[in-house]
Amino acid sequence: MSSGRCGRLPVVGRLIISNAMTVNGAYEAPVPEPGGWLVMDPDSQQASLEMWQAADAMVMGRKTYEGLATVWPQMADLPGFEAYAHQMNSMPKYVASRTLSGPLTWNATLLEGDLADSVRALKSSHQGNLIVTGAGQLAHDLMTADLVDEVWLHVSPYLWPAGPRIFDDVGAVRLDLVATTAYSSGAVVLRYRLARSATPAVP
Repeated sequence: MSSGRCGRLPVVGRLIISNAMTVNGAYEAPVPEPGGWLVMDPDSQQASLEMWQAADAMVMGRKTYEGLATVWPQMADLPGFEAYAHQMNSMPKYVASRTLSGPLTWNATLLEGDLADSVRALKSSHQGNLIVTGAGQLAHDLMTADLVDEVWLHVSPYLWPAGPRIFDDVGAVRLDLVATTAYSSGAVVLRYRLARSATPAVP
């Protein structure tokens, strides 16, 4: 006799790489206009805040952690950024690093041991979104280890001549478009899900 129970897969957190970039893929130092290429408007800034408010935690590498941990605490009283700064400063964070040692500041926890094992355990311990900020070595390693579920790109309407390009040397990865949101500033947010079964093998 059947027990009446249906076998269900456990609910685990989604690992999402979210990053700003230009149309031609530059992603480093996203400084707002006029000094840089990052284009923001009230609607896209609100959407970004809501993304972070809905997330379980932030995941980042050492360089991103050290940079953000210096900047965001100073923005807590900046007019117009109070809610954003509160969210960024208060939410849980996980840092992947081979050189840092705990305990960490800024409500952060060090991911120790093998990166893939640590991130799998992290996903198993969460049911919501785990947002990876930064598109450097950590994002590269997570992508090549097949640990990323989605990629969200905030594309500013710029061609930028300097800096590395996002996901260089990652290889061929097929993506399914989940959503597109265009803003009056010309910025576009593209949300993709990894289509693993359709990813071709590259020699």
